[in-house]
Formats: sequence, structure tokens, C-alpha cells
Amino acid sequence: MTVQRIGRTALALLLLVASTAGAQPALSAKFASNTAAAKPTIVLVHGAFADGSSFQYLIPILEKDGYNVIAVQNPLSSVADDIATTKRLLAWQQGPVVLVGHSYGGVVISGAATGNPNVKALVYLAAFAPDANEPIGPLNDKYPTDLGKHLRPDPAGYLYITCDHVHELFAADLPEGAARVVCATQKPVHNSVFGATIDSPAWKTIPSWYLVSRQDHAINPDLERFYAKRMGAKTSEINASHVAFISHPKVVAKLIEQAATATAK
Repeated sequence: MTVQRIGRTALALLLLVASTAGAQPALSAKFASNTAAAKPTIVLVHGAFADGSSFQYLIPILEKDGYNVIAVQNPLSSVADDIATTKRLLAWQQGPVVLVGHSYGGVVISGAATGNPNVKALVYLAAFAPDANEPIGPLNDKYPTDLGKHLRPDPAGYLYITCDHVHELFAADLPEGAARVVCATQKPVHNSVFGATIDSPAWKTIPSWYLVSRQDHAINPDLERFYAKRMGAKTSEINASHVAFISHPKVVAKLIEQAATATAK
């Protein structure tokens, strides 16, 4: 190999190392938001029977509007585990955060945001919003739906929705085919979450927004209204199923961005 070729090879290796080194800050910026960014990071917390990929239609809209977005991947193994997982991701963020929870994710954000000064707003999407030492099970019984009749536990106590009822209960405003995908990919939740409690709900100290889904058959819309009124949330309603962020992602994105803008003032 000539000296000239050795020089070209060395230069190529240096460029490769430089490009690889440059990739790491870009990755870190995704997970620990840029402190110089004018807009808060949006952290999305999924509910039961789902994971972070359920926000696949919402995320691109928020990112197009200039927000850094990250979705938590909770194990759904217990309220304590899910709060700890969400807290760990929140601790990685720099600068202001808008924390969004869907369904059971409302329990998680209510516990995870407590004491975190970076969380400037909470957004509840057809979500549980328990008070201190208040399990969600009794209020579910007071404001019933048919969902509980169609949950089946596996041997370890994790609950699944029976596939023949996913469409009507969970995603009635999605095509049948999409509902079948929801069923096939559902992530079970441990049955202990219905009796677990949190100590100090964050909605008592952090400004909150709430989206009520009027056609929700998984959580009773009247229970959603009860939560929203009790927390003094800025409340909107939508003619949608339990998964409005899938069927109406632009509307949900607008609500989240309203919360982000209001808390930035």
C-alpha cells in the first residue's frame, strides 16, 4: 500500500469516527431534550393493553409542530413499577415537560410527576385521575362499563380484553381491521393496578387538561367528567371512543399543544 493510499485510508477512518461520535449527541438530544429548545418536551404515557407505539399517529403531528416527543414503555406489572419507569424517563429530560397520560396512564402520571419541577402541565386523555389513597376499582364500580365483564386473566394475573369485544369497548370508531390489530398486539396489565393507590397526586399542584371521550365504553364518560371537575382541569369533550388519540390525533395534538403553550407563558 502506498503512502498516498495509507493517507486516504486514515482520513476515511477519521471521518467514520467523527460521524459516529457525532451521532451520540443527536441520540441523547432525543431522550434528554435540548435545554435551548423554546418548546417543552412532550412525554406520552400509554394505558393498559397498549404500549408506546399506540401513539404512532399523534407523535408525527407534535414533532412536525416543533416538539420533542418521547413515549414511555411501561411494563404494566404494577402501579409502583410503572411510576418508577416513568420517573426514570422524566429524570432524563432537561427543561420543561408536558406529561400526557391515556386511560390507566392517568394513574401513572398522577404519581410520577409529583415533586418534579420540570413537569409544567398534565394532560389526561380519557384517563383515571385518582386522589391520594384512592384505588380506581371502587369508582369504576360506581360508574360502570362493560369492560370488566370481558377481561380475562392469565395464570400470572395479567388481564387481557377478549378479542370479540375489543372493537365495541375500546375502539368503536376505528375500522374492524384496526381493532383486530389492537387485540392481537395488546399488552396485558396486572390486575393489582385496580387496587393500588398513590400518595400525593400531582394534579393537585400542576395545571391539568382533560379530554373526555363521549363515546367511551372502557371508562365511563361520567367518571371522566368527575375526575376532570374534581381536579379543576381545563376540560374538552370529543365524540370519540376510548382511543381518541388514534381516531382523532389532530384534535388531541391541539389540546396537548394548548397545554404546552399555556404553561410556557
